[in-house]
Amino acid sequence: MALLLGLSGCSAIRLGYRTLPEVAYWWLDSYADFTQAQAPHVRTELHRLREWHRQQLPALADLLQRIEQMAPGDITPQQACTVVAEVQEHLHLVADAAGPAAAAIAATLSPGQLRHIERKFRSNDERFREEWVDVPPAERQSKRYHQMLDRLESIYGSLDAPQRAVLRQGIAQSNYDPERILRDRERRQQDLLHVLRKLSQGSVKPENAPTQLHDWLDRAQHAPDPAYRAWQEGLVQEGCRVFSAVHHSTTPEQREHAIRRLRAYQRDLRELAADDR
Repeated sequence: MALLLGLSGCSAIRLGYRTLPEVAYWWLDSYADFTQAQAPHVRTELHRLREWHRQQLPALADLLQRIEQMAPGDITPQQACTVVAEVQEHLHLVADAAGPAAAAIAATLSPGQLRHIERKFRSNDERFREEWVDVPPAERQSKRYHQMLDRLESIYGSLDAPQRAVLRQGIAQSNYDPERILRDRERRQQDLLHVLRKLSQGSVKPENAPTQLHDWLDRAQHAPDPAYRAWQEGLVQEGCRVFSAVHHSTTPEQREHAIRRLRAYQRDLRELAADDR
């Protein structure tokens, strides 16, 4: 959803979705450094997953339609968080569909490839620290503000100064803590590497391998630390409140702009679902 709503126009959605298996392959390859023997299997499974996902597009279009129906009025934080929960459920379905193939590919990873993944994680973490942790709070807030402003204006069109002030205030009051996020991110990465090592060493029966990845995903999304889980859920609720406040400040014309954009997205998703290419 973030990818689709972040694209600049309808044609970009169609083009992006049709090329998604190839883009996903190169992204995964940057981590795993696939061998010539692995590459065809990975590409085939990514195309298979995209074809499976294409059948889910009408449900995503229906979700956008429900958001469209909410757009003319005020949207409560609870309504916004309901949408978040639906998107999260969709991601669970995607993960379940990808699980068997992902487990089979993971079983073929070599020690060298696992080291490559670990180095990639470390590089990404260092970049995250440089960009988000080791910066003054004011710079961090400004970066978050401009990211969220770009996303909101892609839906509503240009926001005026008072509306931007609503967004700026929400970010200023946020409990966002990148250092805390980085620590949990490193936990998830080490957990995943442990699972991948077990799968690649053959210490897990093939029929149980998808469950191993499913359990890792559950731990990734629901941290073992109750305090972190509560804080994480608080961030989601916070985001819903900020979105609700910004939407409340929008004009009828801006809401109509959002409705037109949502309808265009729905049309694209339904056309992609029926696309034979």
